[in-house]
Amino acid sequence: MGRIEELSKRYRNHISAPWQRNLAGDQKAIFLVYPKEDERKLRARLELFEMATIDAGHNWKSFNFTKTFANWMANTEYRKLYFELPEDLTMKLRSDFLQFTAQELRKVLMAPDVNDDTVVAVYGVASLYGFTKVSLVLKEVVHDIRGRLLLFFPGEFDNNNYRLLDARDGWNYLAVPITLHNGVNDS
Repeated sequence: MGRIEELSKRYRNHISAPWQRNLAGDQKAIFLVYPKEDERKLRARLELFEMATIDAGHNWKSFNFTKTFANWMANTEYRKLYFELPEDLTMKLRSDFLQFTAQELRKVLMAPDVNDDTVVAVYGVASLYGFTKVSLVLKEVVHDIRGRLLLFFPGEFDNNNYRLLDARDGWNYLAVPITLHNGVNDS
């Protein structure tokens, strides 16, 4: 069995269990952690996770971050100047891009067809690397998670620390990790 299939099996076991309803937003997050080199394989097999969710009696809605930076930049007034002097973009990334990114995800989390029984599956988070931190985006939307937020996370989970794309800095988050190691939770 391939790594993505194994992760989908572990996800199926987790998502089929009864849901606790009185959790804080960050406890409603599920991080599906996989090796960064499996990104394309994962995207090609997203339907495995959708089918597992639907088979468990839950709704599925997906969101892709891949084009978020391009969409934001296309609507930025001084974009041509930023290409000439990219260091001038740093402050705008810290504030404006973070808020734009969070708002894009919030639109999906708060959509009329999303409820307490919906899994909002988020992928393409690697495209945010270098522009903003996933942890900061999640902090902005944590109170908007109604059902579950499934974050496809290309990186590592070790000692309760998540590292996107195996970067040096990581962060501790209360999400449920689903990994290829030791079942659902490595801790």
